[in-house]
Amino acid sequence: MGISSIVFIVLLVGASWLFARNFMRIRRNILLGRDVTINDRKGERWALMARVALGQSKMVVRPVAGFLHIIVYAGFVIINIEVLEIIIDGVFGTHRVLSFMGGFYDFLIGSFEWLALGVWVACAIFLVRRNIIKLKRFVMKELDGWPRTDANLILFTEIALMTAFLFMNAADYGLRLGGDLHYSQAGGSFPVSSWITEHVLGCTKESFGMSPASLVLIERICWWFHIIGILAFLNYLVVSKHLHILLAFPNVWYSTLKPKTEIINMDRVTGEVKSMLDPSVQPPVVAPHTVAGVEMTERFGAKDVFDLSWKQLMDGMTCTECGRCTSVCPANLTGKLLSPRKIMMDTRDRLEEVGKVIDAKGKWEEDGKSLHSRITDEELWACTTCNACTEACPVNIDPVGIIMDMRRYLVMEESKTRPALANMLTNVENNGAPWQMAQADRLKWADQ
Repeated sequence: MGISSIVFIVLLVGASWLFARNFMRIRRNILLGRDVTINDRKGERWALMARVALGQSKMVVRPVAGFLHIIVYAGFVIINIEVLEIIIDGVFGTHRVLSFMGGFYDFLIGSFEWLALGVWVACAIFLVRRNIIKLKRFVMKELDGWPRTDANLILFTEIALMTAFLFMNAADYGLRLGGDLHYSQAGGSFPVSSWITEHVLGCTKESFGMSPASLVLIERICWWFHIIGILAFLNYLVVSKHLHILLAFPNVWYSTLKPKTEIINMDRVTGEVKSMLDPSVQPPVVAPHTVAGVEMTERFGAKDVFDLSWKQLMDGMTCTECGRCTSVCPANLTGKLLSPRKIMMDTRDRLEEVGKVIDAKGKWEEDGKSLHSRITDEELWACTTCNACTEACPVNIDPVGIIMDMRRYLVMEESKTRPALANMLTNVENNGAPWQMAQADRLKWADQ
């Protein structure tokens, strides 16, 4: 085993360990939420996941962005099949170890190259849409700073990785044209990189524009850059919005199958009402809820991330920050402060903030902050609960559920609400209707 193989194994093991550690931290943070059981109608859930997460059905509602995203998505999944070969080559010091598959291998490499070119072009178009055309949903206030940099950084990284992949193949093909025995014995078809070999590297069968040593150097640099870039990208996923690459599938599987406009009742309140109406029904018993070494007090609604369900926290971690939710939100479109995307970003940021406290102190200790420190009352009350955001989300995230739980906390725990809503609640309590009139007078309008 050569020194390069040893270095590769160290990098592979180290990157894999770091990814596993960070991913388990994310899992722990998600499980800080309330426990809920979601395992009904499994057949429908698998079908939904296949259609929405795998089939990208909600992406193509906007054809241009949807088509480009499918290219990047397919490229990410399919091109990374070659990573298996790169890993084997890196560990054992071989070169294109899977080329024994003959014509099928040629087909695979050729397909990978066309996909790599497609990914390169798609990412370039995405950069233009974000930074030159500046679509409205990509220049909103909540994306200022790191979120905008994060999106651009990953697009540039994808372009760099695809460039390295194509130049690696181009140098490989050039060495074959020069008759290098080590490279000539391997298979592969190079419909895209062969153009780079001829027009960029200047190598043809008739003339060899670069020395074999230079081509080997280019091939090795691009090979190492490609695999190190992929390992770095794997660990970058867990600190960026691109975590949705991993969480989109489970998030869609666990999404609600109920009608989107159906507001979920609180079990404890429902149980109390049933107990009041029927004395034979026992009132619900509050079960102890211990999180991160601390017993949590059950609340009506949500003050902090501990009061949300683990599925709602997964929603926050899965958010792609694409802004489709905000672009269809009637409140946002009419100038209100509410942005469903910001709700999800704030939920994720607060969850990560809580996780850092637990990491530092070994358990949760109050830090004087909450979800309401990030999300204002004005944002919460601007929501019309129309669920346009939930319908638009390509990974079935539900911002309305978080908004409703935070509203419940304001009303039921803090007695804070809008004046018009307070009047309505008072009328319901006194008159059994939202209008300020006695029940006996409710039908008088029909006599007029």
